[in-house]
Amino acid sequence: MDKSVEGVFKFNDFIEYQSESIVSKEILKTGKGTITLFAIDAGQGISEHSAPFDVLVQIIDGEAQIIISGKPHTVKSGESLIMPADKPHALKAEKQFKMLLVMIRRS
Repeated sequence: MDKSVEGVFKFNDFIEYQSESIVSKEILKTGKGTITLFAIDAGQGISEHSAPFDVLVQIIDGEAQIIISGKPHTVKSGESLIMPADKPHALKAEKQFKMLLVMIRRS
């Protein structure tokens, strides 16, 4: 985590949107996983891929379209979704959104 951060803070204030871009900021990285913030502008996306780890996504602003194994999910601010390990997934921003992504490595 950013060493200058102490006490209570809001993830939403930790990252800003940039026009026609995907912005990411790693908050924490350990041998067991990572916590990363993303700010994704409308019209942007992350192409289909898979990860060998379970991933928790929490939308902290806006609304995301998340496709897991071909099935679309609309996830709104305050909602979360688990993307299972080894399942293909993609993200689309029809509207801009911010998300907290928590990846947990298997033992």
